[in-house]
Amino acid sequence: MLTQALLVDDSRSVLNFLKRHIEAEGLVEATTFLDPVQALACARERVFDLVLVDYEMPHMDGISFIRTLRTLPGCVDIPIAMITSRQTDDVKMEALQAGATDFLPKQPQSVEMTVRLRNLIQLGAAVRKLNDRAAHLASEVAAAIRKLGEREEEIILRLALAVEYRDNDTGEHTLRVARYSRIIAEQLGLPARLCRDIYLAAPLHDVGKVAIPDNILLKPGRLTDEEMAVIRTHATIGERILADSSCELIQLGAQIAAGHHERWDGAGYPNGLKTDEIPVAARVVAVADVFDALTTRRPYKEPMPLEAARNYLVENQGRQFDPACVEAFLSRWNEVMEIAAGQQATPFQKTEATLAPVMERAVEGRPAEDRSPQAVPAA
Repeated sequence: MLTQALLVDDSRSVLNFLKRHIEAEGLVEATTFLDPVQALACARERVFDLVLVDYEMPHMDGISFIRTLRTLPGCVDIPIAMITSRQTDDVKMEALQAGATDFLPKQPQSVEMTVRLRNLIQLGAAVRKLNDRAAHLASEVAAAIRKLGEREEEIILRLALAVEYRDNDTGEHTLRVARYSRIIAEQLGLPARLCRDIYLAAPLHDVGKVAIPDNILLKPGRLTDEEMAVIRTHATIGERILADSSCELIQLGAQIAAGHHERWDGAGYPNGLKTDEIPVAARVVAVADVFDALTTRRPYKEPMPLEAARNYLVENQGRQFDPACVEAFLSRWNEVMEIAAGQQATPFQKTEATLAPVMERAVEGRPAEDRSPQAVPAA
């Protein structure tokens, strides 16, 4: 590929000489401009490997041209030579401070100009190779990061699937919770990356249930107070399972596992946190988790109608739930109804198709008197 040179001089004869001279060996393709303003406009649209610019020009001198050129994308490190017959120290210093690489004497037949020009051409070609190599490496790094991200997502889903094998009566609960959580996070205006991470980490909210004995977790009847206390340890256990990971998604999953049963009014568990003491991801998942538990069939109850579950969230905002999370959730009610009806396609990449359904039974063993069709599952 030919080295691309930008030549700027208000003298047509000088431009023609420079173009012939620089293209003589067939290694360079030169684009010439008499007007520095037009040259800058071209540089905004094209990438050049080398720039030669006159010092004294109408409308803009060479130093101002160089200073502006250096601010353009792709022009930060390319060689720029200023052509001038004024070789004073002041001019050189100002040009260097503006970003000039070298100076060319305004003596067309000088040996010095020929040698310096050849060196600049070689330097421009070398800089381009380095930039191309850097771009290639950046592309490889980006591909590796994407691959790591996919593996993180698969780890999340497989951990959620491990819970499903223990507790699997509530369909695609964890995936619906993930979708509901993303809706809330987006409507709260959280950063796009955090919305994505909450979506991916939400399925881990009940991972601690892997440590709950089957005779308690799967018990169809009334639980004793002691058994209820054991069930409630799943939040702390889930945090311990996920804590101290170097993976940011797993760290977020630990926050969610620990905090999704905390309440806005401080009456939740395991730590009795309240309001903003509860991590925002846990507050988001708390709304999504309870709504899905209300609207799905459990061994001890029929699903609650969507409108009734909506009313429950409204009635309990500011007590059980963060009001902002409830408002965000209900602001996209049409999407919520689609997800609840199982009509919305799942955006979890290929891992979801492979591992779905990733679900949880989420039975915390409410006492028998609470297990009416309108009872609120512990999710």
